[in-house]
Amino acid sequence: MTTKTYIVPKISCSHCTHTIEKELGFVEGVESVHAEESTKKVTVHVNDTEVLADVEATLVEIGYPPAQMMQVE
Repeated sequence: MTTKTYIVPKISCSHCTHTIEKELGFVEGVESVHAEESTKKVTVHVNDTEVLADVEATLVEIGYPPAQMMQVE
């Protein structure tokens, strides 16, 4: 499993975090998602690194483009 954390500057409320978690949950290969309002971070656990392109595309598509990637484990 791979973990990646993104900084998403447009997160401003709990509705934002809920939307991100819900929409990324629909991406095939995503095992879990945690979006945090206070830090503006989205942490995604995926079963294959190839899924990360879909995760990033989905974030852009739903209006929460990532500013930068924090870590890959």
